[in-house]
Amino acid sequence: MKGIILAGGAGSRLFPLTLVASKQLQPVYDKPMVYYPLTTLIEGGIREICLISTPQDLPRFRQLLGDGSSWGLSIEYREQAKPEGIAQAFLIAESFIGNDGVTLILGDNVFYGGDSFHRAFAEFRTGATIFGYHVHDPERYGVVEFDEQGQAISIEEKPKAPKSDYAVPGLYIFDNQVVEITRNLKPSARGELEITDVNVAYMRLKQLRVCRLSRGFAWLDAGTSSSLHEASAYVQTIEKRQGIKIGCPEEAAFRRGFLKLGQLETLTQQMPRCEYRDYLVNEVVAEAKRLLK
Repeated sequence: MKGIILAGGAGSRLFPLTLVASKQLQPVYDKPMVYYPLTTLIEGGIREICLISTPQDLPRFRQLLGDGSSWGLSIEYREQAKPEGIAQAFLIAESFIGNDGVTLILGDNVFYGGDSFHRAFAEFRTGATIFGYHVHDPERYGVVEFDEQGQAISIEEKPKAPKSDYAVPGLYIFDNQVVEITRNLKPSARGELEITDVNVAYMRLKQLRVCRLSRGFAWLDAGTSSSLHEASAYVQTIEKRQGIKIGCPEEAAFRRGFLKLGQLETLTQQMPRCEYRDYLVNEVVAEAKRLLK
């Protein structure tokens, strides 16, 4: 399984912040936004990742993330010269995907809590897996409708009259058919290759699985100024209350076995003195050493 982080787009909803840096490089509390989807992929066991962004923003992402080797990953980069829909990512990254399945995560989505994603990654074999999340404003999202047996029977993009309160968050798991399915899509009225159309294609093939996320799960879309602030406040509250970090790729890579303890120690020693380093040294590394005694 390979992973794609889609970190492109015009960033118009966050203007004028995006005059300074890409939306996905904006801070969500104490970390760049892109750290959160990156961590989600690492937690799912994905080590080969392709980040897609605009030609002007890619150098900054390369500077931030490098080739991923410091986290035990392999990170490649692809240009999205013009934003033409989420599903366009599969065509841009076709050579990266190769013959593998792929998980696509949006660079402005923050997920936290539960093991729904972990189980979905572990159980995935073929077809497509997406998720349903209960929201109070489903008209803003892709909306999935279920029958009495809990099977998805329709998916609509930003419907004026939603048929359910379950939105589809920005993480999708597909087998290798997704490239050919996307290639055969027709652009929508707004000139984009819609991810909803990809999901509908799998549904028509009876190969779509929809996992409803539990009430204790948090999904935050940090794509507007208000939601960016709300996401930062949420992360700050959880981190202060629980004494843990959300969206910490170093910790996630270590806990998945991508990094050995010595490698994590070396990584922390290269960091300047800050709260982020203190957490890794005093909580993650120290705890691991205690368990080895």
